[in-house]
Amino acid sequence: MGPAARAGRLAGWAILLLAVGLAAAVRARLLGVPLERDEGEFAYAGQLILRGIPPYHFAYNMKLPGTYAAYAAIMSVFGQTARGIHLGLLAVNLATVVLLYLLARRLFDERTGAMAAACYALLSLGQGVFGVFAHATHFVVLPVLAGTLILARAIDAGVSPPRPPGWPALLVSGTLFGAGFVMKQHGLFFVVSGAAWLAWELARRQDRPGRIAGRCTGFLLGASVPFGLTCALLAAAGVFKDFWFWTFDYARAYVSEVALSDGVTIFSQAIRAVAAPALPLWVLAAAGATAPLWDETVRPRGRFLAAFAAGSFLSICPGFYFREHSFVLLLPTVALLAAVAVRSGGRALASWLPAGQGAARGAGLAEILPIVVLGASLLYSVFQERAFFFSMTPAQASRLTYGANPFPEAVVIARRIAADTAPDDRIAVLGSEPEIFFYSGRRSATGYIYMYGLMESQPFASRMQQSAIKEIEASEAKYLVYVNVPFSWLGRPDSDTSILTWARSYIPEHYEVAGVADIVSDASTVYVWGEEAARYAPRSPYVVYVFRRTS
Repeated sequence: MGPAARAGRLAGWAILLLAVGLAAAVRARLLGVPLERDEGEFAYAGQLILRGIPPYHFAYNMKLPGTYAAYAAIMSVFGQTARGIHLGLLAVNLATVVLLYLLARRLFDERTGAMAAACYALLSLGQGVFGVFAHATHFVVLPVLAGTLILARAIDAGVSPPRPPGWPALLVSGTLFGAGFVMKQHGLFFVVSGAAWLAWELARRQDRPGRIAGRCTGFLLGASVPFGLTCALLAAAGVFKDFWFWTFDYARAYVSEVALSDGVTIFSQAIRAVAAPALPLWVLAAAGATAPLWDETVRPRGRFLAAFAAGSFLSICPGFYFREHSFVLLLPTVALLAAVAVRSGGRALASWLPAGQGAARGAGLAEILPIVVLGASLLYSVFQERAFFFSMTPAQASRLTYGANPFPEAVVIARRIAADTAPDDRIAVLGSEPEIFFYSGRRSATGYIYMYGLMESQPFASRMQQSAIKEIEASEAKYLVYVNVPFSWLGRPDSDTSILTWARSYIPEHYEVAGVADIVSDASTVYVWGEEAARYAPRSPYVVYVFRRTS
């Protein structure tokens, strides 16, 4: 290795260490960021699991239960707090960075691995993808990358002499891909892309069709293991029927609400918001996608890049909602393609330089200049998000990301409720704020921990509203929290408003105002408790009312 190559290698590692160190420092600084509502759902379900209560028994939702189990595992190690959950996310993110480095090193080279890992460390931290919040997408990416690494090793092991990948490796790899699926349904597209890549590589070697089908069957058999085990455990717990309704019947209705034409508009808006803070890296990724066309070194891996990119993109498409945090599923591909672009650009630059006296100087330039471009691209994203990374408090970071959603307020409200209730008391929340149940350590009066589904234009909405009303009335919850924040309901002109009509008569008959949280601005929330709360006139349209049972 010449001096120029050594310098390039050292520069690549320096970028990786700086990026990972910065990302870890920012995550550590924001460990106390209040849970948002998806995190609240996962934390509450994980809390119930730790109490021996299976998913879908007292908390209904359409997500598969893998992330619930992951949260339970994290909280059993780091504690049942927001800080503990985000510390677990930090560990998951660092493990993902390492796996992406190992995968890119195997597929390309060490420097590509270091640069891809550096890109992912910062991209997955970004406020554009809600990176400091422990969404299920982070828990999908981790096992998928582990499975991809094992699959890559199995495929490469059969190149010389040509032979099919071994069954054990395919089963283990498939199982890891399947674990990504049980974290969130979107992971299914990675299973498909993994099988497609395997079949493509075997077909390129002119393997027999029967052997190709057999090896792909082995991979898919492994992928079915986590889901099969999940079904068996939930059936043994007596909640399989509820599990199937929420994760398949209701989920199918949910993903059919948005038309394709609307989805295109939503995607164009979302991708601009997601890519803007790190635009140079996304531009590099676009260049990297073309690298197999003009770089012979990358061309043999073009099949992997195509299959992995297709699976990544399809994984963000279900329902055409294109929520910002879903783009985390796309980030390993973006990071890898950006690194490929830098390395391919360096090789292209070296091939264009003339030989002669300046050859050594030219070689050094070809090694260093692409890394300078990558470093500048990473610094651009850091500069764009400097306030979020370095100066905002956890509460300010929550407000910047989620606006007037009552996530900081949920901490205060839950603390007051916990102080005035016994562990067996129930509380009701009319709104979509399951984090209140987690913070207070109290069970929900109804399994409908989100009001979203009750407001949707789907065939189960009215039935779900009546069921929620019956459960709340039967529970005689000691506290009822009414979240008068539009984002917590997402009502529509065609929404069934039966539950709101019921609440207007039921609450005054059985409850009195015990507290008010008035979100008057991004920087200020007015809290009023006790007798004064009944006389308080809110100053903003974003108010959370806390009611205490009187009868």
